[in-house]
Amino acid sequence: MKNKGKNKKQIIIALCGMLIGFINGFFGGGGGMVCVPIFEKFLKLKNKESHATTLCVILPLCVVSSFVYIYKNSLDFVELMLVTAGAILGGILGAFLLKKLNSKWVRIIFAIIMLVAGIKMVI
Repeated sequence: MKNKGKNKKQIIIALCGMLIGFINGFFGGGGGMVCVPIFEKFLKLKNKESHATTLCVILPLCVVSSFVYIYKNSLDFVELMLVTAGAILGGILGAFLLKKLNSKWVRIIFAIIMLVAGIKMVI
């Protein structure tokens, strides 16, 4: 019986990964926006743990998706380098702040960003 529960959890984890990967590949990013809630709801990770795990999951997804876009000649490399430099600096700052902030504030900031992104997409 113990093995059956473990197999079910592994299947759920794999399905969550497939969903996150699909969203990231289909939209060219954004898998992290669904990754955090999926980790919290389905995998029962704590808030900060979900955000930190998301960073580790999204990096390889973005690398793989990037190769697809490079293969299709869908990138402007000057813009790519500029955005990458900013993203690296922002990622370092974000990781530092994640460690320092209370989980409640992380959740509030994340919700505001998701709300603004959703409104912007509708408009």
